[in-house]
Amino acid sequence: MTETSHSPSLPEVSFYVLGSHDQQQRLEFACKLVEKIYRTGFFCYVLAESAEQAGQIDKALWTFRAGSFVPHQIYQGLLPQYPGTILIGDSDIPEAWRSVIVNLSSTFPPAEPPTERILEILDNSEQSKQAGRQRYRHYQQLGLSINTHKM
Repeated sequence: MTETSHSPSLPEVSFYVLGSHDQQQRLEFACKLVEKIYRTGFFCYVLAESAEQAGQIDKALWTFRAGSFVPHQIYQGLLPQYPGTILIGDSDIPEAWRSVIVNLSSTFPPAEPPTERILEILDNSEQSKQAGRQRYRHYQQLGLSINTHKM
């Protein structure tokens, strides 16, 4: 029997393209996606554009749906006490939270292991779509599997 070298698998990227320019709808969609991730037994890092947007996401996760509970906190260098907590921030993703990244920023999240999924949420504004196209090309050049969902 021969040993084969097994390289870590590349992450899968999903783009969710919303039909609206409305930032509130984008935040609500992000909250629903984060809730779905949490309910399926995973936790994630929500990569925000800025500390201000991280605060908006933090607030929205408390209020987006009555009866919904998604444990979360803004990441400021301290890891949460509860391991399944969703972290929100605008930089420095802790390695244990890199498996699933929900990207609301215009930056490129890490695409090497341990990242398994990158979820991109774009609104219908020209600025958002243009930044999304740049990230799409970047992911293509890295050889990542990409899915696009028009919402």
